[in-house]
Amino acid sequence: MKIIEQKIQGKDPEKKCEDGIVVTDDFIAVIDGSTAKTNYRHSRFRSNGRQAMRLTGKYIKKMPKGIDCHQFLIGVTNYIRREYKKSETEHLLLHPEDRLTCSAIIYSRLQRQLWLVGDCQCLIDGELIDNPKPEEAVHAAKRSEYAKKLLSQGTTVDQLLTKDASREYIMADMVESMKQQNVSYAVIDGFRIAEQFVKVITLDFQPHHIVMASDGYPFLRETLDESEQLLRQQQENDPLNIDTFLACKAFLNGQDSFDDRSYIRFEI
Repeated sequence: MKIIEQKIQGKDPEKKCEDGIVVTDDFIAVIDGSTAKTNYRHSRFRSNGRQAMRLTGKYIKKMPKGIDCHQFLIGVTNYIRREYKKSETEHLLLHPEDRLTCSAIIYSRLQRQLWLVGDCQCLIDGELIDNPKPEEAVHAAKRSEYAKKLLSQGTTVDQLLTKDASREYIMADMVESMKQQNVSYAVIDGFRIAEQFVKVITLDFQPHHIVMASDGYPFLRETLDESEQLLRQQQENDPLNIDTFLACKAFLNGQDSFDDRSYIRFEI
């Protein structure tokens, strides 16, 4: 495995990034902590998403080099689950939106596989493969429609970039969708992962060029520079993310982007 380039960048300079990259002799991983949708916190010092990312990263660094995807899913679930207090279990069973949650894409050198758990993306020899949440596009479209309605009624773009009322409009929908995590889609959250929604890509023994990234890159390309350029074009042309790219977040004033982002390009 030869690393060519990589980057991690948080969206908010005043907050710690919830994305992470792990590189060992046997694994490469991009981990995307889920943005909290409620006020429930497991730590006074970290966001739920960042805590989930950090724990998942720690597990990947220590796991056996020959582990397969099924074993990884069981192991990382148990590792996250140890973070929960016994008194929290019943609440978290009924309220998945309050769990420590992240998505991850992992490349295993020995298995010669990529494992996509949750909302992440990759390019394999230029071919895009992703694993989006099933209702993400629906929420983004609803937000876009509402934002355009607000703009038609006199709300300015700058007002929405300061306080995004269109995101608040879909917040209840997003929380409701989270009740389906590890039911209709897979995430890492300390509860049994819905393995049927995990994508496993097995590569042959030919050389391959791979890019792995979080969903902070709306237009993933084979170089970091081009991916960054397209991100900046999106910010300039459609900062609310309601036209050329639909998302559940905007490029808020004072932030570097609409989401934390991580990118790594390598060859095998």
